[in-house]
Amino acid sequence: MNFIKKLVLGAATAALLSSTALSAELTVYTAVEAEDLKRYAAEFNKDHPDIKINWVRDSTGIVTAKLLAEKDNPQADVVWGLAATSLLLMKAEGMLEAYAPKGVELLDKKFVDKSTPPTWTGMDAWVASVCYNTVEAKKAGLTPPKSWKDLLQAQYKGHLIMPNPNSSGTGFLDVSSWLQIFGEKAGWEYMDGLHENIARYTHSGSKPCKLAAAGEIPIGISFAFRGAKSKAAGAPIEIIVPSEGVGWDMEATAIIAGTDDLDAAKTLVDWTVTKKANEMYNTGYAVVAYPGVAKPVKFFPENLTEKMIDNDFEFAANNRGAILKEWQKRYDGKSDPK
Repeated sequence: MNFIKKLVLGAATAALLSSTALSAELTVYTAVEAEDLKRYAAEFNKDHPDIKINWVRDSTGIVTAKLLAEKDNPQADVVWGLAATSLLLMKAEGMLEAYAPKGVELLDKKFVDKSTPPTWTGMDAWVASVCYNTVEAKKAGLTPPKSWKDLLQAQYKGHLIMPNPNSSGTGFLDVSSWLQIFGEKAGWEYMDGLHENIARYTHSGSKPCKLAAAGEIPIGISFAFRGAKSKAAGAPIEIIVPSEGVGWDMEATAIIAGTDDLDAAKTLVDWTVTKKANEMYNTGYAVVAYPGVAKPVKFFPENLTEKMIDNDFEFAANNRGAILKEWQKRYDGKSDPK
């Protein structure tokens, strides 16, 4: 009898230990739009209810600065949804765990870090554009811009809003792209002129378009998918793709080196590259990493992919600190309070 009791007790203890081993808790840093984050968590936990995620969400610039500040004492296990330019910066600092997720070979190659094994994998891309409120612009006597340089015209003074690149990934891709399109000297001269016409800088990449859609400003420099969503919801806006070309960046995922639960972190990252995950990304972004998944988006500019510049991500990452410091010195006086 004692033997049987011991056997049952031993089996129960083993089952309990097995159950405990299967459960895990991860701290995940993200800059994913708040409206999308709940879906991400819910979809992942449908497949992996044994892994609890503690989310830390903020704008791209804030999350990037937080991760860099914690370099010697990492608090995050995984980054799920942060600009690739930010992750390239962390890769250079040795902060990322190299890992090839299961199924990574099925992704579009431009969404995967070129190292073997890769240190990050892309999820989706967002592309700059101008959201132009036709009703408010008509009231103000404005004509639609066709290029970035058109926005320097005196008619737009006080009628433009764009994101602060220190806070927003969209703002940084704008600034980085202008330095690439016009060259460094001419790029800063362009931004000097643009600053004269800017009403204020927001700390969110989507907010300029949301404000334009709501009629609070005629023109918001933002990203195209946000414009398409606002227009589909009935906002009187046009999505303008400037003739010189547009900057873009991708949201990406990586494991933070030194995580206490590498197996769970790998499980999460494996899931983030699946077709199912990419279908989920497609509800918030028109361009995703998994070929054949993206569905046509109503009002998304047809020529947008042709206008995406040949983005030098290494330039953007390696010069990020200097670019942001210079931008802040020149223009931060018009930024929204944090």
